[in-house]
Amino acid sequence: MNRAFDLDEVLWRAWKAMDLPEGYRAEIIEGAIEVSPTGRRRHPVLINRLRRALEGHLRGSGHAPYQDGNVIHRRKAWIPDLFVAPEDLDEVPDEEDLGVDASGVPMVIEVVSPGRRNIERDRVRKRREYARAGIPVYVIVDDFDEDGAVHVLSLPDPEKATYGETHRVPYGTEAVIASGPAKGFAIGEEITRS
Repeated sequence: MNRAFDLDEVLWRAWKAMDLPEGYRAEIIEGAIEVSPTGRRRHPVLINRLRRALEGHLRGSGHAPYQDGNVIHRRKAWIPDLFVAPEDLDEVPDEEDLGVDASGVPMVIEVVSPGRRNIERDRVRKRREYARAGIPVYVIVDDFDEDGAVHVLSLPDPEKATYGETHRVPYGTEAVIASGPAKGFAIGEEITRS
């Protein structure tokens, strides 16, 4: 048995056994369990604007936006701020029924929280994890990138843990999703405004 598998198994078991107080969440990111508090007021405001707009955009497509759900990939677990998946999540269960399998998630969205560790988690570590899982579209809504920017990443390369295409769109300009069930969805000022 190789050492990496041992660590993955230990982390997986520890994560499943965690009982966190309300207002905290735990994820397995790049070989570590990370516990973080839920975001400040601006964080849920942006998430709810995105979710409501996505619900309208996805209506009739067979897909829907979800929040506060586990996305599972090879004994890794993430809780994206939002993710798009089939309306019937029973179509994409993970093997232990703890969330949804990443293979059935065409898009994830993270709203960056303040603080160096939080910013680095969403911009760097989660980017690599989502690419490793082959999630087709990763959207980062980032108030801390100069005056704010939306990053739309696509064409994941799981072997290199990178995305082949990255589009950075400053706040004030619409960032448009180019592929997948949310194709044509625009993130503009009605969502990112203060």
